[in-house]
Amino acid sequence: MSLNLKWPGSGSAISGSTPFGIYDSDTDFRNDGPKTAVWCAKRLGYPIVDIELIDEQFYACFEEATSEYSAQINQFNLRNNLDILRGQPKTKTTNFSQTLVDGSYVATTVRMAQQYGSMAGVGGVTSMRKAYVNLEVGRQKYNIMEEAVDLETSASFSTLFTGSSTIDVHKVFFEALPAITRFFDPYSVGAQGTLNLMSELGFGNFSPAAQFLLMPIYEDLLRMQHIEFNDQVRKSAYTFNIVNNYLEVFPLPTGNTVKKLYFDYMSRDEFEHDSITIQSDSLSDFSDIPYDFIQYGNINDVGKQWIRKYTLALSKELLGAIREKYSSVPIPDGEVSLDGAALRAEAQTEKDMLIDQLRENLEELSRKNVMENKTHESNHHQEMLRKIPLKLYVG
Repeated sequence: MSLNLKWPGSGSAISGSTPFGIYDSDTDFRNDGPKTAVWCAKRLGYPIVDIELIDEQFYACFEEATSEYSAQINQFNLRNNLDILRGQPKTKTTNFSQTLVDGSYVATTVRMAQQYGSMAGVGGVTSMRKAYVNLEVGRQKYNIMEEAVDLETSASFSTLFTGSSTIDVHKVFFEALPAITRFFDPYSVGAQGTLNLMSELGFGNFSPAAQFLLMPIYEDLLRMQHIEFNDQVRKSAYTFNIVNNYLEVFPLPTGNTVKKLYFDYMSRDEFEHDSITIQSDSLSDFSDIPYDFIQYGNINDVGKQWIRKYTLALSKELLGAIREKYSSVPIPDGEVSLDGAALRAEAQTEKDMLIDQLRENLEELSRKNVMENKTHESNHHQEMLRKIPLKLYVG
């Protein structure tokens, strides 16, 4: 069957002839469609050989090639911009195709940091609460989940947390008095030999009866460290241990010990609930971010040339499938073998080559590679500047 290359009209021949009609309203697509079909037919051998294709099949290949180019571009941009676009509100009119999406990953980082902030006690999305247990003289172990009381609600933990509910204790307020309040005034006369020091500095004859000497700050720090080490090594220092919901305090509570032991805690159930972000009206993943088909008229000549070559490969594949159905045609005194299988194999190779070439070009423009290239460029510039001779000033 010979191909009829006498197209019915120049601007409306392709309109209504494509399977999906995605680009039928695009003027450039309507104008280039017939031209691309003629080019493909001639590249396939017309009019020297018959081409068993009609115009609608060329148009279908042209539409598919345009859609494939658009899909490859959009898939690359989806991967490149996914972290930035996730969490953005969904709108029916939004289309990110051929749109600059530039931003930071601060929103994602903040969402991740909020959970860590809650666990570290430096913010986050889960509130930190305060509770206490009543200390008893001579008793060291206390069951938190049964005996603790929430300070704000005055409710017992045995009623607040039932079943598999649990808590995370972040800080227990069971400490000795600060060491700074437990030594003599560093400015007063004590065992530091301040009288002798005053005389050595030449102020002994001028100082009044109450003598003062400003000591360096590290002297106070060393004395506080001495007191704290003394409590840890020579005494039973104030500390605690929590194992299997039991809070064990040291030293043993006495009659002088405070009656309430306070601690900060956070509900594990509340933390796990607050740490999960569920937004039904926001962009979430690869499937719902609106990257629509790129209009053919908005594609530059580099992309249009790729589309023409891909259209030719698709047309060759389709022609090969048709010819492969009848591998040989009988003629008088013999038969003619058709090249269907060879055309299909050649078309598949061309398609794979075009896709790989496009993906490689796109990958070179990814954010990761762009930043790496800028880093190398900056390093090379610095290396060049270091080789520039310094200016010589002759006076």
